Amino acid sequence: MLFGEGTALEGSVVFGIREGSMMNTRDKAVAKIIDTGVIAVIRIDNNEKFLKIINAIGEGGIRCIEITMTVPDPIDMIKYASKQVSPDFLLGAGTILDPETARLAILAGAEFVVTPTLNLDVIKVVHRYDKVVISGAFTPTEILRAWENGADIVKVFPATIGGPKYFKDLRGPLPQIRLTPTGGVTLENAKEFIKAGACCVGIGKALLDKKAIGEGNYSVLTTKASNLVKSIEEAKREINSLE
Repeated sequence: MLFGEGTALEGSVVFGIREGSMMNTRDKAVAKIIDTGVIAVIRIDNNEKFLKIINAIGEGGIRCIEITMTVPDPIDMIKYASKQVSPDFLLGAGTILDPETARLAILAGAEFVVTPTLNLDVIKVVHRYDKVVISGAFTPTEILRAWENGADIVKVFPATIGGPKYFKDLRGPLPQIRLTPTGGVTLENAKEFIKAGACCVGIGKALLDKKAIGEGNYSVLTTKASNLVKSIEEAKREINSLE
């Protein structure tokens, strides 16, 4: 991995993040997201199942969890999970539409905030608390505006429209911007998004098998998570071999 423990990367720069003792809290969180390469987007309304999902995909190597605001009582779920999961996990809040909700999520324990659209007030509030903001955008103009206004990562949504090729096109004139796709990411194409220039991917339905969860067969999630992480690591190795 690019930011694995015990690696000799002190002082190196990957996607604009400097690894080392001088990193602040927000930099460390961004580095963790890039290191893992995956943000699991979870939509569920049951605390017990939520923790089982986190543990299952955690065993597969995924440590960054996004709880969306589209489920019942999401703030309570963040608060509950933040007290239960290992500090090794990074909990975030997704589908944030306004600064008020962003603040509530952060106070509940969210370490990063994800928006579906560009909202400059959300960026300001999240950075006020030294947390990570992944701001949604789609066009080159929106993406650049999000970055210039402080977004730590820009979420290209919906990624189904342009696919990996769109990322490759964007990285031509905008190589300095950290991009992540959400919407349409699968176990099969995640690797291609990374190779096309994404610093990480956001994935939900393709990873969180509803049938397996319903049957309590969480090992299916572990296997999928492990395969996804291996695929992304392979993509990173291929990129590094070309540099």
